[in-house]
Amino acid sequence: MARHRIHPGTRVRLDEIDPGDTGSHDDEAAARATLARDIERLAELQDRLYASQRHAVLIVLQGLDTAGKDGTVKHVMSGVNPSACEVVPFKVPTAEEAAHDFLWRAHRATPRRGHITIFNRSHYEDVLVPRVHRTVPRAVLAARYGFINDFERMLAENGTLILKFYLHISKAEQRRRLLERLRDPAKMWKFSEQDVVERRRWTAYIRAYEKLLSKCSTKWAPWYVIPANHKWYRNLAVAEATVRALRKLRLRYPPPAIPPSRLRRIRL
Repeated sequence: MARHRIHPGTRVRLDEIDPGDTGSHDDEAAARATLARDIERLAELQDRLYASQRHAVLIVLQGLDTAGKDGTVKHVMSGVNPSACEVVPFKVPTAEEAAHDFLWRAHRATPRRGHITIFNRSHYEDVLVPRVHRTVPRAVLAARYGFINDFERMLAENGTLILKFYLHISKAEQRRRLLERLRDPAKMWKFSEQDVVERRRWTAYIRAYEKLLSKCSTKWAPWYVIPANHKWYRNLAVAEATVRALRKLRLRYPPPAIPPSRLRRIRL
């Protein structure tokens, strides 16, 4: 997954990253079989994560409209225990959220130890949308990147594994998916006129994403740019990166609360 990881200090240019890239996977059927194994491994690792209660996992999903944030959650997390996994969507701030600092709503939603939380959009909306719509002074936005890095570092130093995925699609692929929503009765409900309005700001959003990816990919909270034109590869790449990161935690089941010698004498 090193090919997709943004190393600290890298200046990101998204037009240099192919959204149709599938790495070394040119066989979709074989890739889906690999994904199935990764889903099983993720379920096992989540079980150890919950049992050990030593770490939390925060997964951040960002991407332009139709990039596949919902689909990624649906497929990659299909095997995990829902009682220890939560998805938090970030929409327009409520009146209460807007009355606090911009990181307040994110901090209160972060996972507790033993749990996985997925941010569907995230605190990065507060350096993305205001930059595109010019609703916040640039000096204020410039300070927010540092606040975000400090916030994520604090989480990491307190036992939270942070993985951030930008789902990278082409403008042509977004158009195809928007048209698919208009044609499919099961997907029409997803379409909004605002999707068309925001699509006109494509270049501005790409530049805003390049800024945050360059400023906020750190050793403790790396960004991955995941080619997402092919849904099967998107799912595989996110699953593989998550499994590899969890394995590095060396998760172990805790010892039994009752000494093994006593357990052997218990009669039920």
